[in-house]
Amino acid sequence: MGPRQEAAAKRWMSLRRSAPRLQPPWDSHRRIAPVEKLSLSYFDIPADFPESDATLSWERNGVVVVELFAGGERGLGYTYGDAAIGQFIRDRLADVVIGIDAADIPFAYASMRGAVREMGVPGLAAMAISALDIALWDLKARLMGAPLSRLLGCVRSRVPVYGSGGYCSYSLDQLRQQLGGWAAHGISKVKMKVGRHPRDDQERVRAAREAIGRGVELFVDADGAYTAKQALAMAETFRAEGVTWFEEPVAFQDLEGLALVRARAPAGMDIVAGERGWDPMFFRRLIEAGSVDVVQADVTRCGGISGLMRVSALCEAFGLPMSAHGALAVHLHVACGIGPMRHIEFLHDHSRIESILFEGVPAPVGGFLRPDNSRLGLGLELKREDISSFHVAEL
Repeated sequence: MGPRQEAAAKRWMSLRRSAPRLQPPWDSHRRIAPVEKLSLSYFDIPADFPESDATLSWERNGVVVVELFAGGERGLGYTYGDAAIGQFIRDRLADVVIGIDAADIPFAYASMRGAVREMGVPGLAAMAISALDIALWDLKARLMGAPLSRLLGCVRSRVPVYGSGGYCSYSLDQLRQQLGGWAAHGISKVKMKVGRHPRDDQERVRAAREAIGRGVELFVDADGAYTAKQALAMAETFRAEGVTWFEEPVAFQDLEGLALVRARAPAGMDIVAGERGWDPMFFRRLIEAGSVDVVQADVTRCGGISGLMRVSALCEAFGLPMSAHGALAVHLHVACGIGPMRHIEFLHDHSRIESILFEGVPAPVGGFLRPDNSRLGLGLELKREDISSFHVAEL
C-alpha cells in the first residue's frame, strides 16, 4: 500500500470507530465519489382527516428526510416517524456514512448495522439506517446517470398497486367514497381497516363490498387487534363478503397465532404480516414459523433498499410472494426488479404526504405504477419553496 492509500485507510478507520473490524473495500484511486456531507430535515404533515386503525389514532405524520452529497450530486432518502430518528442519524450514524464511497453501499449498510449493535437494530435505529440507505442508492444512481430502477435491473416495467385506507375513523359514506373511487379509477384491489370495534366490522366490510362491486378484491387489515380465536371467527364473516387478504389478524410478533390463523383460514384468504419487520432475522422467523401466505415489508423500516432486497431473497428461497407497504416512490424502483413482488400498497397517507413533499412522485394509471426513466435516481426532488410551512427543523 502506498502513502496515499495508507493515509486514506487511516482516515476511514478514524471514522469507523464504532465498527473497527470492518475494512474499506476499495483502492483509493478507483473511488467514484466519497460522501462529503449530510443534511437532515424534519417535516410535520397534518392528516386530511383524523385517522385511526384498530389500535392507534393520529392527526399528524412526521417525516425525516436525509440528503447526502457527493461528486456534485445529491441523494435523497426518508422515513416516517419522529424527529428523534433524525437526531439519531446526526449523533450516531453521520460519521459512519461521511467518507464512504457512494458505490460501496454494502459496506455502508454493514457499517451502519455494526454501529448500532450495542443499541439494538429494531425500531428507531432500523428506520435511521433505512433513510440513509435509500439516500445512498439514490445518490449512486444519480452519480452513474441512471434511474434507480435501471441501476438495480428490472424484471417488469410496471408494478400493480392496491388502494389502502378505509380508516376506522371514517364514516360509512367516507369509506364507500374512498374505496369506490379507487375501484372506479381502475385499481383492482382495495384495503380497509378493521378491528377497532369488532361488532361493527361486518357492516363496514359489507358497505365496502357494495361500493366496489364484486369485480374488485377486498383486503382487510386488523393491525393485530384480534385474538387468534376472534380472528378465525372474523375470517369466516369476511369470507361471506369475498375478502381475500387478512393482514395482521393478530399481533405481528405472535408467530404461533399467525400460523394458527393461516392454517384454519378459509381457502382463498391470504394471511399477511411483516410491515413492522426491522431486519432479515425477523423475516426468517416469520417465514419459518409458517405464519404468512404473503410477506409484507416496508423499505423505510426494514433497512432501506439493501434490507428490502435481503427480504426478497428470503421470499424467493421459501417460494413466498412479497408485497410492499407504503412509501410508493421508493418501492416502485425496487419492486421492478424483485421477482416475488406481488404489488405495492398505494397507501392514502403516504401517497398524499409524498406528493406534498416531493416532485416526481408517480401516480397509478389503470392500477399500475411505472417509473419515470427520464429522471435520475428515485426521480424525487424536495419542493423546497412549497413545503416551508411543514418544515419543523433542520436536525
